[in-house]
Amino acid sequence: SFAELAATDWKARLPQPVITGAPMVANVSGGSPLVPFMGQQITPIATPLIFSGISQETLSLFAPQLMAHGLMPVAAAGGEMPLGPMIETTPETLKPGTSVTAALVRGDYSLAASGTVTFRDGERIYAFGHPFLSLGRSSMPMAESSVVTVVPNLNNSFKLAIPGRMVGSITQDRATGIYGQLGQAPRMIPVTVRLHTSRNQLQTYNYEVMEDPFLTPLLLNLTLVNTMSSSERVLGDSTISITGNISVEGQAPVTVERRFSANNAPALAAGSIAIPVGQLMSSGFDNTHLGKISIDINSDDTKNIGTLDRIALSTTEVRRGDTFEIQAYVRTDSGKTFVQRIPVTIPSDIPSGPVLLFVGDGLALQQASAAQSFVPRELGQLIDAMNQVKKNDRLYVKLFRITPGAIIGTSEMPSLPPSMVATLNSDRSTGGITPTMLSPIMEKELPAAEFVVSGQQIIALEVLR
Repeated sequence: SFAELAATDWKARLPQPVITGAPMVANVSGGSPLVPFMGQQITPIATPLIFSGISQETLSLFAPQLMAHGLMPVAAAGGEMPLGPMIETTPETLKPGTSVTAALVRGDYSLAASGTVTFRDGERIYAFGHPFLSLGRSSMPMAESSVVTVVPNLNNSFKLAIPGRMVGSITQDRATGIYGQLGQAPRMIPVTVRLHTSRNQLQTYNYEVMEDPFLTPLLLNLTLVNTMSSSERVLGDSTISITGNISVEGQAPVTVERRFSANNAPALAAGSIAIPVGQLMSSGFDNTHLGKISIDINSDDTKNIGTLDRIALSTTEVRRGDTFEIQAYVRTDSGKTFVQRIPVTIPSDIPSGPVLLFVGDGLALQQASAAQSFVPRELGQLIDAMNQVKKNDRLYVKLFRITPGAIIGTSEMPSLPPSMVATLNSDRSTGGITPTMLSPIMEKELPAAEFVVSGQQIIALEVLR
């Protein structure tokens, strides 16, 4: 009765939401013919994600990551979602029962999932009736689509649909379905990739990627690997040079300049773009929105690696203001040895005493530098640190003094006086600083070499009065 319902907790009587993405144990009653299946688990069916322009080899490489998030990658020929502005909608647009497409990538590459419109309320669209990626708040293109065929499968049948032009954006991805708004443009990241192949050809790709802290780096990684593997060799050694420019709204752009020579060079090159994008989007700073990403890739079928074997100096005793020469012996992978002569000038304002001379590749210098322990306090500081990352196709020369210093926030404070060191090491405070024992004096970046350089050497010098 109504009185009994009012006397109980009526909220407990409401249907509870189904938890998706996790296996559920099937319970059966006694005497049921399903008793033999008791204890078996029911797993939600994965959402088919249709890939256009992506090879099966690339899909196989990234399939474990996609399937871990409830997606079933399906390679399709054609059917990409074209770039372009939204088209005008009519009362017939996305009526209940029609097919709707949610896109993660659109353009020359297309990654999209299609489903059925459940209900349209004015400009509001409710569809799928199940979660897509369980992203919660989202922003991805929404388009009409035409179902070509149904692919039958005992485990997971799905519809193969061709998306049309964009009509709005999907802004919510919840347990009960997805929600979209007609006439509202999604926030997307435009990407332009120019591939200079080993056959002296130029191939240009233009597409857009949805903005999401987790998915954007994964989608960039996938599309860049596919760009290189579709035109260049996948097995065997190769050398890939990649230059990227990542725009950030309201900030200076992030520049990437790297070179890789290995049997997995395409994956390393793609990661050099995807990793900084992931760091920016997961930094936690407010209003971190990426703009256009522009990438140039140069590919070569040969392997070009050099190793710094040794260095030789004309003297180990120098005076302030003196210039001396370093001879760096670099051995290539083919066995040839090159000698690079490097003039170095001792600063005229340093005190006398021992100093350390470092000669090595960018990664070795980055690891030896205490600045890698910095903690950015704002987005601009993080971008500055990214733009100061050392390159791996050239040598660096750096002088250090053995004297106490500290890093406070993002500022390196070398050669501190004893009174300042005592203040920073006071028993009345802790944290906020990183002590250092090597204080940089000068740094010199040499021109780019024809190969990827690795190795480091350190020699002690004595600065005379």
